[in-house]
Amino acid sequence: MTTSAPAPVQTAPAAPVPGKTLGIVGLVLAFLAPLVGLVLSIVAKSQSKKAGVKNTPATAGIWVSIVVMVLTLVIVGITVAMSMSAVNAALEVCNQLGEGIYEIDGVTYTCG
Repeated sequence: MTTSAPAPVQTAPAAPVPGKTLGIVGLVLAFLAPLVGLVLSIVAKSQSKKAGVKNTPATAGIWVSIVVMVLTLVIVGITVAMSMSAVNAALEVCNQLGEGIYEIDGVTYTCG
């Protein structure tokens, strides 16, 4: 007597984690458009929290967005401060020299 092998049991695919895809999108956008990435990551985290599951990409997206925005603000602040310093230096030179066009150490100043 021959026996046939039992039919393989098919298992249902794992249920998708609510907000997981949105969390991944938020994480990617955290590098490219941090404000949008922050909003999407928060929404994804909220969806996952309501479902009672952990959403690591959403959490990472929140933190990366915050860090990128803070670094951007620091860089912009430093750039503005440096630009203002250069403008003030040029104004000081013009205040000392008066109206006219001057070349000092290879730099041309147009005052007036």
